[in-house]
Amino acid sequence: MQGILENVVAGSHVWVGDPELVWIDGQVLNINGEEAEIQTSNEKKVVSRLSKLHPKDTDAPTDGVDDMTKLAYLHEPGVLHNLETRYKINEIYTYTGNILIAINPFQSLPHLYDVNVMKSYKGAVVGDLSPHVFAIAEAAYRAMITEEKSNSILVSGESGAGKTETTKMLMCYLAFLGGHTASEGRTVEKQVLESNPVLEAFGNAKTVRNDNSSRFGKFVEIQFNKYGRISGAAIRTYLLEKSRVCQISDPERNYHCFYLLCASPPEDKEKYKLGDPRSFHYLNQSSCYELAGVNAAQEYLSTKRAMDIVGISQEEQDAIFRVVAAILHLGNIKFAKSEDSDSSVLEDEESIFRLQTTAELLMCEPDALEVALCKRVMITPEEIIKRSLDPIGATVSRDGLAKTLYSRLFDWIVNKINNSIGQDPSSKYLIGVLDIYGFESFRTNSFEQFCINFTNEKLQQHFNQHVFKMEQEEYTKERIDWSYLEFVDNQDVLDLIEKKPGGIIALLDEACMFPKSTHETFAQKLYQTFKDHKRFIKPKLARSDFTIVHYAGEVQYQSEQFIDKNKDYVVPEHQDMLSTSKCSFVSGLFPPLSEETAKSAKFSSIGSRFKLQLQQLMETLNLTEPHYIRCVKPNNLLKPGIFENMNIIQQLRSGGVLEAVRIKCAGFPTHRTFHDFLTRLGILAPEVIRGNFEEKDKCKMLLEKIGLTGYQIGETQIFLRAGQMAELDARRARVLSKSATIIQKQSRTHFSRKTYIALRKSSVTVQSFCRGELARISYYHMKREAAAIRIQMYTRGKLARKWYTEIRISAIVLQTGFRVMADCYKLRYRKQSKASTHIQSYWRRHKALVEYQDLKKVSIIPQSVNHPTDEHEHEHEHEYEHEHEHEHKVLEISVENESPCVEESSNSSKEESSSPFQDNESIEAIRDSSSPLGDTEKYEALTAEIKNLKVMLQEEKQKADEYERKYVEAQESSEELRKKLAETEKRVYQLQDSLNRMISSMSSQVAELKMILSTSSRLSSTFRPIARVDVASSNSDSSSTDSDFTFPAPVSNPEAFSSPKPKSFELVVQDITAADGSGSESEKEGSFDDFF
Repeated sequence: MQGILENVVAGSHVWVGDPELVWIDGQVLNINGEEAEIQTSNEKKVVSRLSKLHPKDTDAPTDGVDDMTKLAYLHEPGVLHNLETRYKINEIYTYTGNILIAINPFQSLPHLYDVNVMKSYKGAVVGDLSPHVFAIAEAAYRAMITEEKSNSILVSGESGAGKTETTKMLMCYLAFLGGHTASEGRTVEKQVLESNPVLEAFGNAKTVRNDNSSRFGKFVEIQFNKYGRISGAAIRTYLLEKSRVCQISDPERNYHCFYLLCASPPEDKEKYKLGDPRSFHYLNQSSCYELAGVNAAQEYLSTKRAMDIVGISQEEQDAIFRVVAAILHLGNIKFAKSEDSDSSVLEDEESIFRLQTTAELLMCEPDALEVALCKRVMITPEEIIKRSLDPIGATVSRDGLAKTLYSRLFDWIVNKINNSIGQDPSSKYLIGVLDIYGFESFRTNSFEQFCINFTNEKLQQHFNQHVFKMEQEEYTKERIDWSYLEFVDNQDVLDLIEKKPGGIIALLDEACMFPKSTHETFAQKLYQTFKDHKRFIKPKLARSDFTIVHYAGEVQYQSEQFIDKNKDYVVPEHQDMLSTSKCSFVSGLFPPLSEETAKSAKFSSIGSRFKLQLQQLMETLNLTEPHYIRCVKPNNLLKPGIFENMNIIQQLRSGGVLEAVRIKCAGFPTHRTFHDFLTRLGILAPEVIRGNFEEKDKCKMLLEKIGLTGYQIGETQIFLRAGQMAELDARRARVLSKSATIIQKQSRTHFSRKTYIALRKSSVTVQSFCRGELARISYYHMKREAAAIRIQMYTRGKLARKWYTEIRISAIVLQTGFRVMADCYKLRYRKQSKASTHIQSYWRRHKALVEYQDLKKVSIIPQSVNHPTDEHEHEHEHEYEHEHEHEHKVLEISVENESPCVEESSNSSKEESSSPFQDNESIEAIRDSSSPLGDTEKYEALTAEIKNLKVMLQEEKQKADEYERKYVEAQESSEELRKKLAETEKRVYQLQDSLNRMISSMSSQVAELKMILSTSSRLSSTFRPIARVDVASSNSDSSSTDSDFTFPAPVSNPEAFSSPKPKSFELVVQDITAADGSGSESEKEGSFDDFF
């Protein structure tokens, strides 16, 4: 700590603890005694004690180092930061010495595992290529071949860390190295590889942390012949989690095989009487039935193909799945109280059906199965007593039978795979791959977690021994003193668990021997026995819990089910019932027990048996050369790209990686080759570097000059104690800081002088350019001023000519418009006069014709009176005369009131006037042909003619009505014309007013133009008018020329058309075109100037 206090100064880069990120980097702002104020990388300021800080290597590569023993500072934050740096660039493998750390990427990286990658690692030494699982397998294989010694690869990690996949990759590479050709058929390596899907189907399940968690330990022994070819294999399993068969928690799942069988083809479902997994009690305790990205139906077929490859026949497969289906049906059997309160019966028809289905699948008698579940036999020296179980006891018996069936089935599958693969008795050495559960610590930790953590304590001891041994070998190789190194051991924890007779397992077996023992009595026994043990803690608020301080941390265990789970004996009733099964497969799972065993009620302790298996495993590992792979799960979300520091550091602690770091730190954690050491720290003694010495001597001289003690110089490397590298780096930082200050001073002086000279030279240059530019600008402005004067002169002349031309054109346009308007009025007046003349002529003609007809009729009537007629005819003539007079009066009134009409009415009058002439001629003919002496025939003819005249009179009346209607229409048309005339008159007045205003405006503009031109013009010629505008009276029409035009005054009523006065109001504008002569352009310009 004293070294750290001295080396940490203001400006140092350090690692400081953080509650979320575990460690975060920062820079020391200032130091107050034993505390330092630090500015962290997330822009926060924290205060921490100097003893809790760790130095940060600012010279570390940005992409990390592939071997963490190369880190300048081998401590916890340095290891964590290096792993995070490599994980971000998809470098999931990192060495810590000869230990491989594999971080699960949670994504497919096929480029890391193809055949080309395998070929590249074949024959390579660890460290030559980037870290890889193939490198570990290659090292184990080469060590086995060269040293002729068995090797082992220990893969560990928590659930979801990728142990199973890593094991697959190891076996694939070993098969690539020592496998046979494809033409050799079903080889050993193929069977070993295909055994994985089978064991995963029956031994893996979904947990909270992993969708494919192995719920058993597995040690695969791959045997090789003298040629390095795989010749045999064996698989050993440890501690299958049997309790999962009957009890699961949400969102976990049961073993995969149950769900695969429920997703089998319809014929298989029918055979095993299966359906939806939600209908089975052992599966519906959790709401999770499917796995994301997994097709259960395809996995079922893949599992059957794998079973074919490992040598399991179709009959055996059928028997296996019948047992699995029987376990599912067995879980749906429910019990209820019978009339006798101490006994139980099947609850309902569903339970009876499930019992019969289970018995059918197991090929045993339903009654025997029911008795085995609900009855117990107690053997006493005097007699055999049968007793009934209550519903709870029957349910426990049912679950016990299910667990026993599944456990025996799993053991049979493992033995079948081993027998099918076969072992090579002539094999001299092997490579063992251990895939075993990692350290576990949950909210509820039961007997399974106790056994798993006991296994990890054993493996950690083996790991510590190996790391210590490797460290000793390296020190021996470098010929340095290591006698003072202390071995870190966890034997006290192992003694607490397995020591006889006072260990936890021994006390548990003792409790299981007494029927009246409970978990509380067992816990009290533990409290009394280990009350002074430093690794055993009694929780304050728990009655039966206990805590063990493992190497990875404290774990609190709940002892409620320790006694029940430690008992592993088959109920005699279950044994008898299944051993008599008609199915040879089922009866083979339960071979008959001897009479002595059957009578004995002594149980088999799972803990003791597991301890024995573990002892055998450790003996096997001790005979091999171990290689370690630590699998790490980067996050609990199981998603790629997420690196949770807290989760990672906990796994590094429980996986023993930080323990290995601690072992290294106890000795010489920093190793540097002579060249690297001189390259990094040669600045501390430049004269030594310049000397002509060996690198080893240079390093020694450099360290002597510095005054460092406690280090060791080996054959090829320098070994530094913990904190010494930080001290050297601090001195290096001070030298660099001092040198940087001198360099900065000289550099600033040089750059300042250089800047001053450049500025002075630049200012002179700029001044000369500025003066020249100012002269050019002055000349440019003078030139522009002279040009502007000339431009103004020409512009004024051009504008004056342009304004004159525009005014002249405007006057011509106005004159043209006014003339056109006057001509239009004249033309309209002439047309109206001509139309009125036509109407009057037709009307006079019509009126004369009507008078003639009347006179003619009047002359005809006296002539007819002179003829002898009867009184009746006289009356008719009188009536006709009266009607004709009336008609004549009406026609005269209508004609008098009728106004002049259009040509259409005159034409109709003309047509109508021709008809009376024809009638007149007919009457005249009658008159001429008649005489006072006419006979009766003439009288009758006359009478008929009179009737015709009446008809004609009627028609004349109708025509008179038609004329009256047309007269009304003509009157309406005349009214419309009158309105239009009034509107036209209004518009004429408006136009006249606008014209007057326009002329006034033009006069003012001409006056202004005259004033402008008179000011600018140098001519003194006299003005002469070029146009005259006057308003003439109504009598000036005779004196107007062709260039004049008039506006007739509008009339105020329609009668004005009959007597128009076109010259009542005229506006005469003299044509200025008369001023245009045939003279030259200069004369015209002179005239323009004279105008003004």
